[in-house]
Amino acid sequence: MRIGFIVNPIAGMGGRVGLKGTDGEETLREALARGAEPWAPRRALEALSGLTLARDRIEWVTWSGAMGEDLLREAGFTFEVAGRAEDRRTTAEDTKEAARRMEALAVDLIIFAGGDGTASDIIEAVDMRVPILGIPAGVKMFSGVFASTPRAASQLVLRLLDGDAQIVEREVMDVDEDAYRAGRLSASLRGFARTPYAAALVLNGKTASSAADEEVMKEAVAARVVEEMRPGAAYILGPGSTVAKVAELLGVEKTLLGIDVVRDGRLVVRDADERALLRAASGETWIVLSPLGGQGSLLGRGNQPISPRVLRRVGLDRIIVIATPLKVQGLRALTVDTGDPELDARLRGYRRVIVGYHEEKVMKVV
Repeated sequence: MRIGFIVNPIAGMGGRVGLKGTDGEETLREALARGAEPWAPRRALEALSGLTLARDRIEWVTWSGAMGEDLLREAGFTFEVAGRAEDRRTTAEDTKEAARRMEALAVDLIIFAGGDGTASDIIEAVDMRVPILGIPAGVKMFSGVFASTPRAASQLVLRLLDGDAQIVEREVMDVDEDAYRAGRLSASLRGFARTPYAAALVLNGKTASSAADEEVMKEAVAARVVEEMRPGAAYILGPGSTVAKVAELLGVEKTLLGIDVVRDGRLVVRDADERALLRAASGETWIVLSPLGGQGSLLGRGNQPISPRVLRRVGLDRIIVIATPLKVQGLRALTVDTGDPELDARLRGYRRVIVGYHEEKVMKVV
């Protein structure tokens, strides 16, 4: 099988430093100024490591340097370089040109490491003519073309090689990053793509809650959390409208899509990055999270500032998971993808989810 391989080297860099994306030159400069480090190459290399035993079954076609060539060489694969970026700092146009060239070279599949923006660039270039598969490496991933983890991406490729995965049509979404940073979720459908699919290995697109009594259910869940808050303890509140209800009951204005910290009913950190969370977690600290509706993603999607370092400092037994019954309805399991395989393994298993004022549900974490 001929597989195209594209890496967006800057994808995901804004996550842990609290920028919710890296679209645009100004945002990238700010991410670098805050100490952001490359994220997509690590994720891509993790996926490649799961394909070493299939090296004789894959013909790789890639783009120069950090857009794929360097990582395939590091992973020990042989490959063809289809073209070269004109500048060391790659752009969306480089991604599109790489995809077009790979289509011309008759690849059977394009694997890419990036986020929704990268997926949008690729389908703009090749439409539905070439199947694509995303290695999750961005900050925002609402599209249905991403594997749930880098390892799941490699497993999907292996299943495809063995004829055990089907090619399906999935939506490609993108989010307005300026609105996202301002606390508004403004997503648009960019198109559709063909992608390999096997249940549990691919993320569903994020869904919106729609029941009329959803707000009542959120308030019941939030009331339980507020009732059990401990004096003097810090509470890291993750993104989303369910967790925002906790802040509302405390009388605190929360960033809807950011991460905030409260202590004794007061806001102490607003829209925190990883470093701010590490400072805030100096004493007893708890993390309040709600999974993404439709996906079940608990860690690693939109809440990257809650990094492995933050999780270890707080303690894995001090994570409070909340959700409305509507949100968890139909979810097989919750997923974690922190970028640290050892930590992910410790997080897997079964976890209590608060789904009402005095109601809990035990859910599997994979």
